[in-house]
Amino acid sequence: MPVHSEIKHLPYTAEQMYDLVADVAQYPKFIPWIAASRVRSVTPEGERAVMLADLVVGFKMFRERFLSRVTLWQGTRRIDTEYIEGPFKHMHSTWVFRDLEDGGCEVAFDVDFEFRNKLLQGAAGLFFHEAMQRIVRAFETRAQALYGQDAATTA
Repeated sequence: MPVHSEIKHLPYTAEQMYDLVADVAQYPKFIPWIAASRVRSVTPEGERAVMLADLVVGFKMFRERFLSRVTLWQGTRRIDTEYIEGPFKHMHSTWVFRDLEDGGCEVAFDVDFEFRNKLLQGAAGLFFHEAMQRIVRAFETRAQALYGQDAATTA
């Protein structure tokens, strides 16, 4: 089961980074291997909102759709994603965003997943950490394009 954890300090506000990650519909524009996304619904549930979203992941001959439940905790700036259906045995990810006293924010990202197909699981293990790093960098690049380098100090 590949597991990846990463903490980044970025020059943006926690709210800006939270908004960027919560905007699942925009993922095909900037995340590698995301061919399409569709938000099925967003349902407010007290202090959180629950989004059902489809993502289509494509890489060479591999193309799979999967459905996830994305729980958006705007007040605490946390996003939890749980796998519902598709090629995984399980998948869970968490994003946590925290403003820093000296400006900018800390972004913590954790993901844990396992494919149902043992061949896919073996292949994923070969490039998993590099792929996760590329995805996190894609969010950083998107933040810079949307907010500029010094957004935390000007926001």
